[in-house]
Amino acid sequence: MSDGEGPPPKTNYITPEGLKKLREEVDFLWKIERPRVTNEVAAAAALGDRSENAEYIYGKKRLREIDRRLRFLGKRMESLKVVPPISDPKGRAVFGAWVTLEDEDGNQVCHRLVGPDEWDADKGMISIDSPIGRAILGKSEGDEVLVRRPRGEIAFEIVAVSAEQPR
Repeated sequence: MSDGEGPPPKTNYITPEGLKKLREEVDFLWKIERPRVTNEVAAAAALGDRSENAEYIYGKKRLREIDRRLRFLGKRMESLKVVPPISDPKGRAVFGAWVTLEDEDGNQVCHRLVGPDEWDADKGMISIDSPIGRAILGKSEGDEVLVRRPRGEIAFEIVAVSAEQPR
């Protein structure tokens, strides 16, 4: 898509932490980034001919990107359903839970099931709309799951589910 947002997320769930981060992004864009870029555009415009002024042209483009992102976030946050934190997932892979998986070679990986607006693979946060998220959501400790990925299928066993991130 041309707006840089990608396809619309399938799920409207978000953790309280995820919503807080979206609000912080809106605050940053609205209170810090947009005023900074607006000042840069004004300074570039004061230099004269705007048709060949790269700083002015880039600044206007950046303002449009910021405004587009602010509109997207505003609409998106209106549609989100905040799911309260779980205290005890009772061994089931539910939204917000940390799930430890073990592959056929005995390698373990831990993921937190979150909404599509807060996934971050580097931090172990995976969307419930992702292939692995869909495969493990609703399953229990001891269950075997088959994950269909672009690189092929891989089998995992769910070895632990908890409300807190394992150490």
